[in-house]
Amino acid sequence: MITLSNMLSIIRIPLALLFLWQNIYIRIIAILLAMFTDSIDGYFARKYKSASKFGAFLDPAMDKFFVYFILSILIFESQIKYWQALAMISRDFSLIIFSLYLFITKKWASYEVRAVRWGKVTTAMQFCVLIGICLKFSFSWYIYGAFVLLGVLAFIELIFSSFAKPTS
Repeated sequence: MITLSNMLSIIRIPLALLFLWQNIYIRIIAILLAMFTDSIDGYFARKYKSASKFGAFLDPAMDKFFVYFILSILIFESQIKYWQALAMISRDFSLIIFSLYLFITKKWASYEVRAVRWGKVTTAMQFCVLIGICLKFSFSWYIYGAFVLLGVLAFIELIFSSFAKPTS
């Protein structure tokens, strides 16, 4: 079912495509709009009682599409190096490992997908760093190291959440 909150998530696809224009203002506006839609889609899902498993999957999937698409363009334009992009998405490696853990322990079917605090922090930081890169800021390796640390923290939080009982 297409709800307002799901539409707010899906709109990140055309926002990412705006990055094909090499215009700093269009790019920053696209990132800011993506940040805005990411921050309000969950609010509308709760307000209109339209939260769903599909929406819980769609929102982070659109975040990842947006960030991966932009990172690909920035690598192509030589604005960032591969290792910087990999560091920025290191949290997603944690998600893959966690998914394998769920599969091996046979918890896959019963696990309730939900956002974790460190994942939200990582996404916010990704958006902020992307704005900085558009503005030609140079970031220390410490910033990229922080992405790796956030990935580890997200993994730990996911492991602990897998032992918690669902709140529904």
